Amino acid sequence: MIDINPNNSNQQTIKNEILLAGIGLHSGKQVELQLKPAEIDNGIKFIRTDKIKDNVINAVWSNVTETVLSTTISNKGGLKISTIEHLMSALSGLHIDNLNIYINAPEVPIMDGSSRPFVDAIEDTGIKIQSKKRKILNVKKVIEVKNNDSSVKIIPNKQFSIDFEIDFPSQLVSKQSCQLQLINGNYKADIAAARTFGFEKDVEHLRSNGLALGGSLDNAVVVGERKILNKDGLRYNDEFVRHKILDSIGDLYLAGSPIIGYFYGNKSGHYLNNQLLRKLFSDESNYEYIV
Repeated sequence: MIDINPNNSNQQTIKNEILLAGIGLHSGKQVELQLKPAEIDNGIKFIRTDKIKDNVINAVWSNVTETVLSTTISNKGGLKISTIEHLMSALSGLHIDNLNIYINAPEVPIMDGSSRPFVDAIEDTGIKIQSKKRKILNVKKVIEVKNNDSSVKIIPNKQFSIDFEIDFPSQLVSKQSCQLQLINGNYKADIAAARTFGFEKDVEHLRSNGLALGGSLDNAVVVGERKILNKDGLRYNDEFVRHKILDSIGDLYLAGSPIIGYFYGNKSGHYLNNQLLRKLFSDESNYEYIV
C-alpha cells in the first residue's frame, strides 16, 4: 500500500483542490468529484453533496457494507458511496493521509478503469507535507481468511509487499501471478494504469441486473472469446492480475493507515480483503502502530 520513506514519514494531503468528472461504472450516471486538502489526522472522508444531513462517510474498513463487484462504504444513517477502490488505491500509492472528497452521487466515477487519472490529477496539483508523523500499522501475526478456493493472508514483514494470483476460465486471462514491493514510488509505473476488466459473455447478464451500465471500452478491458476487444490491447502483458493488485491496495488502505506486512491473494476480491481487515482488527495483539 505504501513504500515507507524514512526521509518523509509525515502525514500528507494535497496542495490545492481538484475537480474531476466521469460516469459511474455500475450506475451509468454522470458524477462530479471535488478533492480538497484536509487537516492533520482527518483521514479520508467522503462527503455526499447531494444530501444535506448525515452526509459524511469515513473511509475505514468497519464502514464497508457491500463487496459485490466493488467496495461500498456506508455511514450509520445508511448513506453509501460505492466503487471507491481505485481512488483509495491512488491515495495509498501517493501517500495521501488526509483528504475530503466531495461527491454528488453514490458512486465514484470509473474514469478510464484504472487509478491513473486520479494519480495524474494529484501529481499535477502537488502534495503537501504536513507537520505530524503518520501512524503505520505493523502486522505482528499471520492473518488468513479463506472462502472455497479463494484466500488472502498477511504476514509480518519489513515492508509492504504484495503477491497475487488469478485463474480464470479464459485462454486470454487464464493463470497470472505478480509479486511487487512498492518502493521508490513505483506504484504509478507498475500498478496505476491497470484497468478493470470483464468478459463479453457476462455483459448482458450484468446490465439486466442493473450493473455495469456505464461500462465501455473506454473504461474497461473487455475480454472476448478469442481476443481482447479494446483496439489498443493491454497496457501490461499481465494487466489483469495487476488490476487485482490495484484493487487490493485500495481495499487495504481502509485500514486507516499504511500497512507493513506481506499480503498474498489467491483468486480473491473485495469481500476477502475486507474480511482480512476485520480479522486483523479483531485482536489488538495482531498488530501495533509505529510512528
